[in-house]
Amino acid sequence: MQAIILAAGKSTRTYPLTLTKPKPLIKIAGKTILEHQLDCLEGLIDELIIIVGYKKEMIIHFLKDKKYEFKINFVEQKEQLGTGHAIQQARNLLKDCFVVLNGDDLYHRDDIKKCIKHESCVLVKEVNDITKFGAVITENGFVKEIVEKPNNQVSKYANTGLYVLKKKIFEFTPKKTERDEYEITDYVNYLAKNEKVTFEIVKNYWLPVGYFQHILEANEFLLKNIETEINGTIEPNATIKGNVVVGEGTLIRNGSYIEGPVVIGENCDIGPNCYIRPYTSIGDNCRVGNAVEIKNCVIGDNVKIGHLSYFGDSVLGDNINVGAGTIAANLRHDNQNVKTYVKGKLEDTGRRKFGTVIGDNVKLGIKTLIYPGRKIWPNKTTLPGEIIKKDLI
Repeated sequence: MQAIILAAGKSTRTYPLTLTKPKPLIKIAGKTILEHQLDCLEGLIDELIIIVGYKKEMIIHFLKDKKYEFKINFVEQKEQLGTGHAIQQARNLLKDCFVVLNGDDLYHRDDIKKCIKHESCVLVKEVNDITKFGAVITENGFVKEIVEKPNNQVSKYANTGLYVLKKKIFEFTPKKTERDEYEITDYVNYLAKNEKVTFEIVKNYWLPVGYFQHILEANEFLLKNIETEINGTIEPNATIKGNVVVGEGTLIRNGSYIEGPVVIGENCDIGPNCYIRPYTSIGDNCRVGNAVEIKNCVIGDNVKIGHLSYFGDSVLGDNINVGAGTIAANLRHDNQNVKTYVKGKLEDTGRRKFGTVIGDNVKLGIKTLIYPGRKIWPNKTTLPGEIIKKDLI
């Protein structure tokens, strides 16, 4: 079986994180999105084709020394003209049946395994409000049509973006949509009109990562299933409570209180006297100083958080230096959902608690104060005592 991962897009909805890296390389629960996907495919396929485009060299370099049972090929999508256009780029490498996965979604291995038993299949998820998703309309137990974000509840099945398709779909020539793109769903609809396309319902999980808040949601979900694994050094008076993973070379200093589920990467220096609360993931080569509190955060690699700082419900990129006494607020005074700007439009995160999103290579001066939902673009700096009331772009 061959598989295609669609990983060419710019992912503008997750700026500033994806200004400096493709979304599949964002870490969630200690692994990149791409690593989660490849781990799920191990033993199920013999060849993987990754469609690359935006910052393609980063994905290729990241996988250079990684070892998997299956062969990995890279195909470039020079113009991002949609998902249908993306799979066209791999046409000459495809044999017959192949599975397609969105490069920024997380799927469970068992759900993938169910799908690839069929020659043609769509993985669907039961949802209460189909108007937020692509709707998979079924008839007599098979897929009839996929409709993008319908105005009413035409189906209870959302399209997860995972398909098993046949190479014969390329007999069909899709037309560009109103967005001037070619959609993979047009290929699926063509197949459904000419033969039986089955569907499988998600039994484990489907975690789409479209917006910042989805990174936190996916992290929370995955951390619920971790088991304690201590490969670093825990000093005698540090407290580890619940399920906690500590990577090799990491030192947890006296007085640190870590309340799982928590994942801490390799070669980190944690504490003393810090409080790391549940659903926090910390990358490799990080420093968390004295009396720092971190709650429900996803933190990248090479991040240094100075003493007396607080971050809650936030996402931090890589290579960030946080000056002492920095506070990221995560709760509005009126207790309403936190909103944040996405592509120039104010969007509801759906979360009552949501802190900040900080891009790569940022340096925050001491006592920086950040309002809820504000974002800081890569390579920005703040002055001591600066208050971030709007996105720092």
